Amino acid sequence: MRIFTADQVHEALPWPLLVEQLAQAFAAGAQVPVRHAHALGSQDALLLMPAWSNDVLGVKLVTVMPGNTTRGIATVQATYLLLDRHTGHPLALMDGEALTLRRTAAASALAARYLARPDARSLLIVGTGPLARWIARAHTALRPLLAQLQVWGRNPQASAALAHALAQEGLPATVCDDLEAGVRGSDIVSCATTSTTPLVRGAWLQPGTHIDLVGGFKPDMREADDATMQMARICVDTYIGALSEAGDLVQPLQSGCIDRSQVRAELAELVRGEVVVRHSARDITVFKSVGTALEDLAAAQLVWQQAHQ
Repeated sequence: MRIFTADQVHEALPWPLLVEQLAQAFAAGAQVPVRHAHALGSQDALLLMPAWSNDVLGVKLVTVMPGNTTRGIATVQATYLLLDRHTGHPLALMDGEALTLRRTAAASALAARYLARPDARSLLIVGTGPLARWIARAHTALRPLLAQLQVWGRNPQASAALAHALAQEGLPATVCDDLEAGVRGSDIVSCATTSTTPLVRGAWLQPGTHIDLVGGFKPDMREADDATMQMARICVDTYIGALSEAGDLVQPLQSGCIDRSQVRAELAELVRGEVVVRHSARDITVFKSVGTALEDLAAAQLVWQQAHQ
């Protein structure tokens, strides 16, 4: 069994190749049971996220240990186990955090292929956590026309640090001091936060904007307000996940601000060409993702394949 560190996972997943791998995986489909969540006492938790295709079987094991903050280590830890689907033989053990960061950003870039305007030139990243930098890298790698990259966060120091780090990589990154102005002036707005109150306002959106909502993964989390969801043509990563877990959809659906028909497609339908969500350059689109084990499986299989070329 091979062991892949975080650096090795990232190295094995160049953006164009990973996005194409995800596209093929969504088009083909896979068996993805509902994830298993187990309480370990009053605070700690264990999450198991299995998925399998004709060739491989994988499980992501995630632990959530809030007490780790006092130990100086991350609260969330993740490991991915990849096995041969026919024999059950373990093939690889991979850094699960690197796999998650990479596949989440790539899924956003894949969705933007269908939902953002082809001539989009400006990107606003809302959030400064670990995922934000990978989303910036994925979009800029796949969109050569992007000439402006702004970073906004609640903490000005964190925003400056992230913008500087991205600029050091050669990306056109600067700090956004005014969120409203940043949203109004951006073709793509990508949110990667843990906010429980809306950050992006529908009143700020210009015709043609694409909104990418990646951070929220629970019903009490919000990154965009009801007005945004009302005016947008909405796509999700999966119906089963987003419609039950995403606060950006669960809350306005429950209140009646939007109805189910406004969620027009899931990513597999876009990739297969079954549904077209953006019909004109003036459409406002939203992609809401909460993550799916299909993405982990596809990315892990690509890591394995790259190592055996």
